[in-house]
Amino acid sequence: MENHCLDHRVHASAIREAKESDLPIMQDIERSLGDAFRAIGMVRVAEDEPLPIDVLREYQADGRAWVYVDADDRPVAYLIAAVVDGDAHIDQVSVRPDHARRRIGLALMEHMMDWGRAQGCPAATLTTFVEVAWNGPYYERCGFRYLGDEELTPGLRRIRAAEAAHGLDEWPRACMRREL
Repeated sequence: MENHCLDHRVHASAIREAKESDLPIMQDIERSLGDAFRAIGMVRVAEDEPLPIDVLREYQADGRAWVYVDADDRPVAYLIAAVVDGDAHIDQVSVRPDHARRRIGLALMEHMMDWGRAQGCPAATLTTFVEVAWNGPYYERCGFRYLGDEELTPGLRRIRAAEAAHGLDEWPRACMRREL
């Protein structure tokens, strides 16, 4: 299968750590994805509120939030990350729809994976919707593989349980991993 996730470094100069002033814009980016989810019948996801500013601020203060900016230094995409059971974990990556299909999300993921390597993480993980084209199938093209239940770490099990409690299991979800 062709890997559509090459040439990410061409975008690296447009990535920077998120600033306090970026946090409301990050929420707006998340809200902008509503129509895409609504169009495929995922209304609850479309209407879900983004993370609160105080939660985003924790990521930002810890150096685990990055934005991809346009020529005016305005964020058009963001990624927030954690370390889960020793692996770099993508908690959220979102790209404004009018900037989609430009490999911006990929550039952010690769940036985060470089961060993970620097932290000594052996792999990157994420949870995703299996049947949403810009989720599971996309991440698979980017080198992530689906994890079986027996491969889930305690932290990934906790994340999946929280997602299920939030109602996200109305649609098939899975954990994925990519070796760093």
